[in-house]
Amino acid sequence: MKIRRELWFGFSLMGLIIIGTAGVLLSAEKFTSGHLGLAMLALVVVAIMLGFPTAFTLMGMGMLFTWFAYDRDITKTLDLMVQSAFKVMSNDVLISIPLFVFMGYLVERANLIEKLFRSLHLSLARVPGSLAVATLLTCAVFATATGIVGAVVTLMGLLAFPQMLKAGYDVRLSAGAITAGGCLGILIPPSVMLIVYGATAGVSVVQLYAGAFFPGLMLAGLYIVYVIVVAKLKPEHAPPLSAEARHIELPPLMDRVAQAFPGAALSGLMRALKGRNNADVPASYLLNQLIAALLPALIVLGLLGIVWNGLTAPDPEAAYRAAAAEARAGGSSSGGLAEPPGAGGLREPPGAGGLREPPGSSGGLREPAGSGGLREPPSAGGLREPPGTAGGLREPPSAGGGLAEPPGASSLREPPGAGALREPGGAAGGLAEPPGASSQPGGDLKLPRNPAPTGFWIGAGAAALALVAFYAVLSFQRFEVFKMLLGSFFPLVVLILAVLGSIVFGLATPTEAAAVGAFGGFLLAAAYRQLTVTVVKDSAFLTAKTSAMVCWLFVGSSIFSAAFALLGGQELVENWVLSMNLSKTEFLILSQVIIFLLGWPLEWTEIIVIFMPIFIPLLDNFGVDPLFFGLLVALNLQTAFLSPPVAMAAFYLKGVSPPHVTLNQIFRGMLPFMGIQIIAIVMLYVIPEIGLWLPKALYGR
Repeated sequence: MKIRRELWFGFSLMGLIIIGTAGVLLSAEKFTSGHLGLAMLALVVVAIMLGFPTAFTLMGMGMLFTWFAYDRDITKTLDLMVQSAFKVMSNDVLISIPLFVFMGYLVERANLIEKLFRSLHLSLARVPGSLAVATLLTCAVFATATGIVGAVVTLMGLLAFPQMLKAGYDVRLSAGAITAGGCLGILIPPSVMLIVYGATAGVSVVQLYAGAFFPGLMLAGLYIVYVIVVAKLKPEHAPPLSAEARHIELPPLMDRVAQAFPGAALSGLMRALKGRNNADVPASYLLNQLIAALLPALIVLGLLGIVWNGLTAPDPEAAYRAAAAEARAGGSSSGGLAEPPGAGGLREPPGAGGLREPPGSSGGLREPAGSGGLREPPSAGGLREPPGTAGGLREPPSAGGGLAEPPGASSLREPPGAGALREPGGAAGGLAEPPGASSQPGGDLKLPRNPAPTGFWIGAGAAALALVAFYAVLSFQRFEVFKMLLGSFFPLVVLILAVLGSIVFGLATPTEAAAVGAFGGFLLAAAYRQLTVTVVKDSAFLTAKTSAMVCWLFVGSSIFSAAFALLGGQELVENWVLSMNLSKTEFLILSQVIIFLLGWPLEWTEIIVIFMPIFIPLLDNFGVDPLFFGLLVALNLQTAFLSPPVAMAAFYLKGVSPPHVTLNQIFRGMLPFMGIQIIAIVMLYVIPEIGLWLPKALYGR
């Protein structure tokens, strides 16, 4: 029987693992329990490559080797298993996994992907390699909304692959675009992979989402640039769309308007709406179309208004600080509370050491002339009432019932140089208003707005020019494409931004945002009339299946990690790495190379749950931020879906490809995109702000 080359590769890799592990164990001067942990790690990898279920393999190996470590004590072994499982399943972050998965399955069944792909490839018709570029954009948007790699690759294989082959695209370029684009969902938030890494490494999922946003966009942008460059250099690999493929049939009513008022769509609709006969088109239809055409302008104006309001909002604290500084600069040399003439507040008379009411006042505190502070009367052993009082304080003559201080007493006096806020002319006391402020009826203070910065007006001018250019080229056919985008692209973008925005800006936890996303998936499915009992039942069943797999993986990895640490395997690995005297850069290169190689035989779930607990404790020794390390790993783990022999994305695509497309062609098409992933990892390492700027800006890391 002839064995396929993929199997030869897999068996060879397993042989190398077994031989390498045996060599390490035999070369050891003293066989310790740590070496037993390394043997357990090698056996787990080989068993997974042979096809055994990952979660149960991890649990079985962990319990077996724990039993050996505890000297065959079954009670301690079972106690460790229960404690490890309870610790993992009490993690609240894991609740967001089934909710995000449920959202993905609902969005997948809303049948948005066909409309999304068609509207994108028509809107990008003049871009070189437009079908492949539209495929990558569709995969990025749809994979972000669903996060289910297999579903995105399968659907795009059914929808885009035949169209690209029919248009004369190279098989390898087409296969690489679909598989690479479909894998973006495990990197761009909201990503289940980031939740799993955060729960494993103890890193905030919110900060991981913020950090992975720009690296995900960067990787998608590099894919698109590569496709455009290939289409420019080798047009035969990605021929442009024909005029027939770019043509769009207008609806009958819109066709009447286009024939009666040719030219730009916006001006044509406005002329038709105010015309005598409305081009024989109902006015309500024209008004609806006009509102749809004006929607970009309304959105831009709304966003500019929100930004302007935020930039020019008055700052009361800054205004009062400025007023206080002005008051101190123009205040009297006495440093007391200086009031302008005619003010009704308290003022010290010349020579007085404390506060005294002006002559003729009634009911206030008054000090005798020449008082110098609080002191007891002569020969008194304590505080004594003035003569003539009947057990209480005596009122001074002419006072209107106010309390008078005993003779010789005075109130506290301000230290020299102490200053207070100066009241404006005519103010009746209190804090000084900043210049230009005005009081509203009822005593509310109306502060002046700050001037908008120059950058805002530059941005507003650029937005205005973009709108003018957009409406100048918006023909009736392009308007139909825009309406297709409005019905397929924008709902998904709004859903994604609602979920990500609520997480990144601290409005909701990942679990709460996942619940919002699941509800949004319900609304999308209902809006597109796909919310049936069958759809909900299938989505719930698949969600339970996927969530159970992830949870069992967590339980298995927790038991395995506990057994590995109990045997001393972690300490052995740490001592081995530290003995090499690596620098931070060398350690990062070594770890990423190991993860890249592990991506060949293993999937990303296995790499995270098995090997991240080994790498994470080493990060402190080399001064590596776990968040930054997680972003590097997230970029690197894209290879787990694109590298043979596992390369699940290739098998997903092969299952729906035409018979003449071979698996080797798909593998060769994925290789350039794997090279792009390596370039992205290098760029992130050289410029770490690509991933760390947003978490720093939002959370002050």
